[in-house]
Amino acid sequence: MGIFTRDQGPAGGTDVLDRELEKLLEDEQLEDGDHERFSHYVPKNKIMESAMSGKPVRALCGKKWTPSRDPEKFPVCPECKKVYEQMKK
Repeated sequence: MGIFTRDQGPAGGTDVLDRELEKLLEDEQLEDGDHERFSHYVPKNKIMESAMSGKPVRALCGKKWTPSRDPEKFPVCPECKKVYEQMKK
């Protein structure tokens, strides 16, 4: 018999480990570099979701980050633009 908590089953159960692993993976996947010089294309609903939850978004070019600046101040990412143009065809 193990130690149980009210919400998570056995103490140190997989729910806790899954949440901790997910957080570590999300943190590691946030990217810096040249992508910071551009505005990126992201579905509008994902931008709103990120604003409400604080979760990162993934741009069409693959960059993953938490939006926090005015995209109007930067040129559009050429990789995002290329993917967007291909999607329109």
